[in-house]
Amino acid sequence: MDTRQAALTKNKTIAGALLVGAALLFIVARLNHGTGAWGWVAAFAEAAMVGALADWFAVVALFRHPLGLPIPHTAIVAEKKESIADNMGRFIQEKFLATEVLVERMRQFDPARHLCNYLLSRDNAEGLARGITRVISESIEFLEDERVSKVVSAALGDRIDRFDAATSAGNLLESLRKENRHQVVLDELLRRLGGWLATPESQEKVALALDNWVDAEFPLLSKFIPNRPQFSRNAGEKIVRKVSGFLDAVNADPGHELRHEFDRVVGDFILKLKEDEGMRAKVAELKQELVNNQQLADYAKGLVSDLKNWMVQDLGQDHSSIQRKIADAAVALGNTLSRSGELSDSINEHLEGVVRRYAGDLRSGLAKHISGTVKEWENEEFINEIELSIGSDLQFIRMNGTLVGGMIGILLHAASLVIG
Repeated sequence: MDTRQAALTKNKTIAGALLVGAALLFIVARLNHGTGAWGWVAAFAEAAMVGALADWFAVVALFRHPLGLPIPHTAIVAEKKESIADNMGRFIQEKFLATEVLVERMRQFDPARHLCNYLLSRDNAEGLARGITRVISESIEFLEDERVSKVVSAALGDRIDRFDAATSAGNLLESLRKENRHQVVLDELLRRLGGWLATPESQEKVALALDNWVDAEFPLLSKFIPNRPQFSRNAGEKIVRKVSGFLDAVNADPGHELRHEFDRVVGDFILKLKEDEGMRAKVAELKQELVNNQQLADYAKGLVSDLKNWMVQDLGQDHSSIQRKIADAAVALGNTLSRSGELSDSINEHLEGVVRRYAGDLRSGLAKHISGTVKEWENEEFINEIELSIGSDLQFIRMNGTLVGGMIGILLHAASLVIG
């Protein structure tokens, strides 16, 4: 039996026994004609019965019609269920889930400090890692379900078909172009080109290319060039120096003509990606070719399959490397939090911001949920739940009413004897 039900039954029995006891005491006193001490007993018992019956009526009337009689203003809980549900939801919303209350509670709790203390324990970190790896493993099993796989593949294919590659590429390039970030890309390209030209191997390749070009374009002239290998090397070195000097000049001058030309070319390309139908059609065609390329698709599937098999095999081991790395990362995060007050403050501030952004919707939704759930309960179920929650304590009202009523009866009897 539910402990609440047992407590309610016990207290109801005690309160009922007190009423029966008062009634028996009253009968015995009356059989003795209420004389002498029996007069006091009769006064006590009579008033105790009145108090017991009045409080029984009051307690029962909260939940049901006493004796099944439809007396007005009884069965209050059932009659007011809708109002109680709304008030309960509103009370929780305003008193427990108010934004500032939640924020203050969170500040007192200090989530970053608790997270730090939790993660510093290796056992806790390993427990967290086990939980995460379990989720990963179950997710893999879920995705391996043929029905799920079909839905995911169809959804992915639909997203790819609707993906506007040209506009997305244009937006990406436009983002890079903001604040001249595309110039950083140009700087890196020029730096790498300059580094490559500075190597002896590259210079030899330039010299060889120059020698082959002279042979191909001016075969007769090449016969009269003395010491052609040395000539090619010297010419190659001069070309490399000229190109390197030009690259240095571009790198040193933020307003160099090449940079302006590069900016113009990028801008034109972005515009074509967004507005030129010919360019957009070519990008869409390229996207479709990639999607329909069976070799590429098989390669991608193979990579995914290899990764999945490796993860499944690793997660199935007692000493999983994935689990160990997650645990190591958790402990490392705990150590970082213990040393960095700024990171802890940042976490707490961001969590506070999340609470402020979503507390209103959360408390409103939760209040509606509580109110709606209570309203959906059957009346008898609702009454029983309330009675089990507070009914046991209400029986003390009946007990006290019996005893207090009896004491008042004695006082009234005493007063009647004094008066006359």
